[in-house]
Order: sequence, then structure tokens, then C-alpha cells
Amino acid sequence: MTTKTLSKTAHKIISRHEIGDVWFNSAALHHSLHSAIAYKPGDIISNFSSGTSQNYATYLTVQTGTDKHITLEPVYLQYINHSCNPNVFFDTTPMQVVCLRPIQPGDELVFFYPSTEWEMAQPFICNCGNENCLKFIKGAAYLDPESLGKYRLTDFIAQQAKQNK
Repeated sequence: MTTKTLSKTAHKIISRHEIGDVWFNSAALHHSLHSAIAYKPGDIISNFSSGTSQNYATYLTVQTGTDKHITLEPVYLQYINHSCNPNVFFDTTPMQVVCLRPIQPGDELVFFYPSTEWEMAQPFICNCGNENCLKFIKGAAYLDPESLGKYRLTDFIAQQAKQNK
């Protein structure tokens, strides 16, 4: 097991994958996925599929329909955390993780949770630190059209937003 120290916080690499490494932060007690290589906007980082499908949301699922929530395969994609300044997007139509902005090796892969979730199973206070942080993440249903318009959304979430204006 490799240990990396960043900002005086111990990060242990707990698994390695083609697209990146899963790190465990022992201070914050959370996992994250960090890129192994550089990507440019539009690059397909990974294909994914549905591990399981259910009619309710959990903190590990991605919403693909009104009552359809999937777990991700490969499983390590579940370690792509939230940011109000995402660098990746889960496109649930072709089932691909797409690069949104330049990513360098070692960068944490992060996505905007409301881009795939109408209502979050576990709303949370966001600590992403971005200057445009939304502060509290509950799902796309709770964001105004102007805020949602700043993000790439799945086809399902875009359709929901249009229907619920």
C-alpha cells in the first residue's frame, strides 16, 4: 500500500485502475478517485454499466429515470465525489464518464451530484471550496433554472427540469 502526503494529510492508495487510483483519506475518513493520466474536455474517461437497478435512491446510486437508480460498474467509479466545479460528467444515455475541463495526473475526479439526481437520498452541506459553491446539495429539483443552466445535466435531469419549470 502506497502512502502519499498532501497538505499534511495522509492519503493511502487502496486500489489502482486504468483510469486512476482510489485514495483513502484517513483524516477525513473518505475515499476519492484520482486520475492516472491527463484528459482534455470531451474525452471519454470510462464507460460504465448498471451493476444493480432499483426504484429508490441511495448515496451510491445514479438516477437514470423517474424510479430508476443504478449502482455503477466498475464499482470504483462510486469514489468520484461531488464538487460544484466538476471536472467529469456521468452521461447516463451512452453510459460514459466524460471529461468537462482539463484534468492532470493526480487530480481528483469530481462531478456535480445534481447533474444525475433529482432528489438526493442524503442531502449534505457541500465543502468543495469553490467560489460558486451552492453550500447545500439536495438535488436538481431544489435548484433554480439559472443555477442548473451552469451545469451539464443528464437527459433525464434536463427533462425533469424542463417539465418542472
